[in-house]
Amino acid sequence: MTSGLIAFGIALMASLLLTSPVRQLALRVGLVDHPGPRKVHLTPMPLLGGLAMYCAVVIALLVAMPLSARSQTFGIFLGATLVGLVGVMDDGGLLHHQVKLFLGMPAAALILLASGVRVLFFETFRPGPNAVLADGALTVLWVVGITASFSIFDHMDGLCAGIAAIASFFFAAYAYWEGQSLVLTLAAAVMGAALGFLRWNFKPAKIFMGDGGAMLLGFLMAALGAKMRFQNLHHRISWMVPLLILGVPIFDTLLVTISRSRRGFLPFATPGKDHASHRLSNLGLGQRGAVLALYATGFVFGVLALLLAKLTITGAYFACGGTLVAIGIAVFLLERAPFERQQKKASSSH
Repeated sequence: MTSGLIAFGIALMASLLLTSPVRQLALRVGLVDHPGPRKVHLTPMPLLGGLAMYCAVVIALLVAMPLSARSQTFGIFLGATLVGLVGVMDDGGLLHHQVKLFLGMPAAALILLASGVRVLFFETFRPGPNAVLADGALTVLWVVGITASFSIFDHMDGLCAGIAAIASFFFAAYAYWEGQSLVLTLAAAVMGAALGFLRWNFKPAKIFMGDGGAMLLGFLMAALGAKMRFQNLHHRISWMVPLLILGVPIFDTLLVTISRSRRGFLPFATPGKDHASHRLSNLGLGQRGAVLALYATGFVFGVLALLLAKLTITGAYFACGGTLVAIGIAVFLLERAPFERQQKKASSSH
């Protein structure tokens, strides 16, 4: 618990202090996001916010994490460094946007897998060589899916950083309950870094995290979900926990995937103002209201994840089924909410 508190405090202060010079660096090198028809900002906005969060997490873990445990996070930070660099290059227009999805994210997932961090699903139900291979494939799918979800989730001031902070809090809470100090420390560091950056990113934002920051947070969220091990929770229930904690970005990705596919667009290659936050904003909540509503939804999902520990296996599956029904209804209703429709032209960012 102590290492987690130290990591949180250091990451929070480092992120708060580093974001301003990083902002100046982005302006100096011209790495800015220009206004456009699908954007919600009206003036050029400096990117590179992800660099401040990355440095904050690294500093926090170097100070708070015992030397013996640092080697266990090497694969996580090698993968995080890769996706962060790929994202920054995409922000600078140096890469085709599909490189990050089909090369960068899978490569980071394989690095994580090679370091020994993987999802345990099939192996908990039926151990064996085939289960190991299946869990390896599931790990790659999980990492790519969550990283990609966060990549397209950074479309409104404060949204991505706030949801990542909330998810990190619930990962830290579960890690504390399970006695997993490494996961607790990492989750606390990510939470501190995201909250420190949120001071500069909440509406009206003074800096964006860029795709480098969004992909960094997505990869770290995926890594936390894969690294978690549940000793106090039945294996038939434990797989639900990461899905619930990351329920908001998963839900948003599901919504835009269904919506764009129905309209003949490729979900990850056709940006637009058709996310859940855009639709909620258009319903009268405004940008701040939409972001706060999704924050509240993230807390609800996190509390549901914690409540799984109090339920029987049957009760947990009923709760999960009810959540899926609620998600289906929400997708149905939001699909009919007003939003700005894309033109038949793909773009390179979200």
